[in-house]
Amino acid sequence: MQALDEARRYRESVGPAILASFAELLSIPNVAGTPGGIDRNAIWIRDELMRRGVRAAVTQIPGAAPLVFGRVDGAPGGPTIGFYAHFDGQPADGLAWTDPPFTPTLRDGRLEDGGRVVDWPGPGQPVDPEWRIYARGSADDRGAVAALLGALDARQGRVPQASLVFLLEGEEEQGSPHLGEYAGLLAGRLAADIWMLCDGPVHQSGRPQVVFGVRGIADVEITVFGPAADLHSGHYGNWAPNPAVLLSDLVTGMRDQHGVPTVDGLEIPEPSEAAMTAAALVPDPGDLGFPAPEGPSLWERNLRPLLNIRGLRAGDVGEAARNVVPGSAVASLDLRLVAGQDPVAVIEAIERHVAARGFHLVGEPPDAETRRRHRRIAMVSGRPSYPGVLTPPDHPAAAGILAAVEAAAGEPPIIVPSFGSSVPLHHFERLAPAAVIVPIANHDNHQHAPDENLKVANLWYGIDLIAALLG
Repeated sequence: MQALDEARRYRESVGPAILASFAELLSIPNVAGTPGGIDRNAIWIRDELMRRGVRAAVTQIPGAAPLVFGRVDGAPGGPTIGFYAHFDGQPADGLAWTDPPFTPTLRDGRLEDGGRVVDWPGPGQPVDPEWRIYARGSADDRGAVAALLGALDARQGRVPQASLVFLLEGEEEQGSPHLGEYAGLLAGRLAADIWMLCDGPVHQSGRPQVVFGVRGIADVEITVFGPAADLHSGHYGNWAPNPAVLLSDLVTGMRDQHGVPTVDGLEIPEPSEAAMTAAALVPDPGDLGFPAPEGPSLWERNLRPLLNIRGLRAGDVGEAARNVVPGSAVASLDLRLVAGQDPVAVIEAIERHVAARGFHLVGEPPDAETRRRHRRIAMVSGRPSYPGVLTPPDHPAAAGILAAVEAAAGEPPIIVPSFGSSVPLHHFERLAPAAVIVPIANHDNHQHAPDENLKVANLWYGIDLIAALLG
């Protein structure tokens, strides 16, 4: 693969310059929600892209962080690939860091293994791929930006086979509140055959991975009301409705033993055979402190929706416990949704399910008259976030990405049909018929935590991957 060979020769010859450029970017504070630092990051990235002959611009809608976007034209008739990364980061309390978070530090290994500080190499000096770059945003996610710049440099003026459109976000760590608006605004300029999101770490084994989907999410809170005030359990416990018991029975009946919702009228799309086959091949995580369940693997289960009870509250426990029938009980649920499920429709189905179980639904805490008229009273409040997305692992547009990942890494990637967690991947559905996540950071990078770091070998992998994609 010519482009990959060129990239490797290039980074081997100018590795110190690549690291120096990356260190310059990492020196700019990038804490999400701090306009000065985020603006400086956006301008620096735009200027570096333009210096490489790339059409790039910064745009900003009112109330949002700036966004960098642009295009690299490839050979006529070639595919168009979308590239996403973000340049904002988590807060960084310098007192908790071994080295200052915005003073990039090079070490000859992991801090946990006694990695020592080494000098940044000068021109012509060798670069050890085992070195680690310690700074906020090194792995999450400015390393992907540095990989893009390195891959563009490696072309040395040559027109790539594929065209590239890119979107670099400045508020991912705040939940990407304006990404959908940006995607709609720029849809005509950022249309692609497939979008590749470079964010997150490679597999825990160190192997590369390509993720073809994510689950969506909706939050629901159910409050069951009982007596107007807590009642003495000895006097009234056999007679008054106990909201803690009513709520426990209700939510227990809303899911099966594996957490899959059993809510009336809630349609659950079946995963494709290709997705199930791929999921069965993904290694399960190691010891998490409990016996692994029998049956389908973790990744096969992640192709199903989930109703998780993330919190319960009723009365008091421990030394504060009182012998009472509590006046109310609350369950906080998060629902992980698969592709094809509408978050709003899911919340509506839960409301109907609760009503069908004999509960009188209210929109606010009931008054005395409502309590006297109804023995079972519940309030359901929901917040739909976003839907799940699933690109079929055998989608034709993904073949080039899988081939590039294997060529860059030297081994086939682990194909993950769907992450169990939720990210707003659905915004890219308006930009391309397919979207995948291709992480490049080392799995032990301490993202979001003190001493975040990126292994040089993973930066090299990112450069090689993007170069191979461009062709």
